[in-house]
Amino acid sequence: MKTHVLSFLAGAALVMLMTMTPSSHAAPAGKVYELRTYHCFDGKLENLKTRFRDHTIEIFNRHGMKSIAYWVPQDEPASKNTLIYILEHPSREEGEKNWKAFREDPEWVKVSKASEEGGKIVEKVDRVWMSTADFSPMK
Repeated sequence: MKTHVLSFLAGAALVMLMTMTPSSHAAPAGKVYELRTYHCFDGKLENLKTRFRDHTIEIFNRHGMKSIAYWVPQDEPASKNTLIYILEHPSREEGEKNWKAFREDPEWVKVSKASEEGGKIVEKVDRVWMSTADFSPMK
């Protein structure tokens, strides 16, 4: 059941992204999108949201990781422990380089360590690399 709900949410997120993006903002060739789903330990979703709000997104920006949107599922149990988001990268190779630089960023290392003083926040991360389909409004 949990897998079906998360698959549905990911699909719904993509539909929203495609329908909300005007055709005039078509994705240039080579751009890729990364769908990430974070599953938090019980009671840690607010910690994760705070870390994103106060630090992570700014650090992403420094490393060429463009945030498209962030979602929290509406239905339980996922609403209590799940954050879903999409990043845009110039290419998959650039995305991998961006992540390496992000993980090594001194500010990120400090923020991550400080935010987990009370225990780990994220239990599991699901990651999907995506390209726009030839019929997508974003293409």
